Amino acid sequence: MFIRKELDLGNGKQLTIETGKMAKQADGSAVVRLADTMVLATVVSSKTPPSATQNFFPLQVEYREKYSAAGKFPGGFFKREGRPSEKEILSARLIDRALRPLFPAGYYQDTQIIISVISSDQVNDADILGGIAASAAIMASDIPFPAPMSEVRVGRIKGEFVVNPDSNELKNSDIDICIGGTAETICMLEGEMDEISESEMLEAIRFGHEAIKKICALQQEIADEIGKTDRQFVAACASDELRTMVAGVCAEELRGLAYMPLGKEERAEKTADIYRRTLEEVMSKQAELGDQEHAAPEQIVKDAIHDIEKQVMREMILQDAKRLDGRKLDEVRPISIELGLIPRAHGSALFTRGETQALVTLTLGTKKDAQMVDTLTDDSDKRFMLHYNFPPFSVGETGRVGGTSRREIGHGNLAERAIRKVAPAEADFPYTVRIVSDILESNGSSSMASVCGGSLAAMDGGVPLSKPVSGIAMGLIKEGDRYAVLSDILGNEDHLGDMDFKVAGTRDGITACQMDIKIDGLDYHILEQALEQAHQGRLHILDKMNEAIITPREELGRYAPKLTTIQIPVDAIGLIIGKGGETIRSITEETGAEINIDDDGTVTISSADNESSAAAVETIKTLISKPEVGNVYSGKVRDIREELGAFVEFLPKTDGLVHISEIAKERVSKVSDHLKPGDRIKVKLLDIRKDPRTGKNRYALSIKALLEEPKEEKADNESES
Repeated sequence: MFIRKELDLGNGKQLTIETGKMAKQADGSAVVRLADTMVLATVVSSKTPPSATQNFFPLQVEYREKYSAAGKFPGGFFKREGRPSEKEILSARLIDRALRPLFPAGYYQDTQIIISVISSDQVNDADILGGIAASAAIMASDIPFPAPMSEVRVGRIKGEFVVNPDSNELKNSDIDICIGGTAETICMLEGEMDEISESEMLEAIRFGHEAIKKICALQQEIADEIGKTDRQFVAACASDELRTMVAGVCAEELRGLAYMPLGKEERAEKTADIYRRTLEEVMSKQAELGDQEHAAPEQIVKDAIHDIEKQVMREMILQDAKRLDGRKLDEVRPISIELGLIPRAHGSALFTRGETQALVTLTLGTKKDAQMVDTLTDDSDKRFMLHYNFPPFSVGETGRVGGTSRREIGHGNLAERAIRKVAPAEADFPYTVRIVSDILESNGSSSMASVCGGSLAAMDGGVPLSKPVSGIAMGLIKEGDRYAVLSDILGNEDHLGDMDFKVAGTRDGITACQMDIKIDGLDYHILEQALEQAHQGRLHILDKMNEAIITPREELGRYAPKLTTIQIPVDAIGLIIGKGGETIRSITEETGAEINIDDDGTVTISSADNESSAAAVETIKTLISKPEVGNVYSGKVRDIREELGAFVEFLPKTDGLVHISEIAKERVSKVSDHLKPGDRIKVKLLDIRKDPRTGKNRYALSIKALLEEPKEEKADNESES
């Protein structure tokens, strides 16, 4: 059945959803279009029952941008799409994080969602459309899914909120936030902002939610017209009898453990021991009952223990306002900071908050070190980047060490966006900046530790950030009308809680955020409290950071390259580069400096020391200058005439004559005794005369004018006087 629905989003933006035309052998498919950007989403969910030992939902979300969608060829040697880019991975995460918590509990069927960008107008990003298309595809299928989900991007231009701004509009927007949710609640946030307030953030979310409600209603209309009945599945879960049996064995012990303020490793060891003993006792009791056919498998028993552990922790927080490590609900863990501990890095910081530790280093480079970005909507050089690494030893585990995971890419992108908002403009600081955060220990909020550590490392290396940035992760425990908002959450509080809301910013406002919610029905007053509590926590952390360093260091790191920027006329660019790059190569060889020239005439000179930079600057300025009598030039001997003198190129394609009488103080009988072709020499321009026959200028140069008088001669003159 082919169905097509349209929705006016305002400002001339028309959203279209179609289903029933493409990919009809998938369980569900949908095409979503905005202007000339179109995405196709398909969903397939296995009908084979999961194994009895499975206790997770194997959802795979893939987002792919096809270059043919924009009439482009892929870059590189192989002219076909390869592994997903960072942009594609981040887009897939946006969709995955919004959809995953909405599937029914206990639904463990292998499920795959593939979103393909099939047309791109190169100004409307397809990531948000991919989330809508994925939800519409599920709603068009028989896969159990309680309610449609929609995503929108919200911008603010000249004080007015805009739904799904295009790339041109975003250049003038102080907000870029992606919001995912159902008609009833918000379930995902991610974005960056120009230091907006908490109240402005709430306004943006409310505005976006209104558009989400309309798009969800459109999807529901499609589902109602299709009229498919959700497929039946049996959620593997413990019976009431088993829960009672398990609770009788371990509930009190888990409750006692929850009230002990222990470290992560000690708590994990004691918890694992309770799990092991409880499992043994429950399995033994089931065996004694003799009904092996209906006995619960080990995994179901483990899940029942986990449910009791979760219930105990949540009740402790809600009833006693006490947390696993003994903190108050709004209390931030102890913070320690050490700067400059990596001697060869251009800047470094070791940021420790509780049992989460990030070692962050700064590297400064030239324009040649910038990353080339090639996507459907962006072809540019990226000169500010933050990379996040999460090795298995940081959580006391072993694991495969290979390529960068989706989680690492996502966390690095969040921290990068948070700090990028206060990074200096290229005109003020022409360096390429790379910050690397290596997580050495993790017990909650390592991405926010990367924000704090990244800001500190940049300031330690002399990067002129306009303001320091800190970040904090907020949690939520909600049961009915009772709830508790937690500041600076632990790993267990994230795992057993209902929300992970990361907020980063300066003293003056929010620069980046990311939120994932595992429950339906997040009230706005709870969100408001979380934002205010995050604000207070952010200020507390900034106070601790200011104790270590208040403003960026005045000098760059000792081993950072020294950059000098000068401006030359555009028509002089070819003169500096020379034929086949000959001139610029010779300057590099002679001075040891690296030179980059932009199309607007901006010349960036990089070197390991100031002397090399100064020499390169002097050479370039000399090259573009016009001959002036009295000036000194560095020239190259082109030809020698023994009885006349030497012809020297003292400016590009400009030769002058050093007469034989101007070579030395003493009489010169043979020019070749003093000079030879190819010599680099300093000369002074004595005179400019126009040749009456050719009309061209003739330049008289001198070496002698730059020479000091011989000491013997000077002494004789003094004695005679």
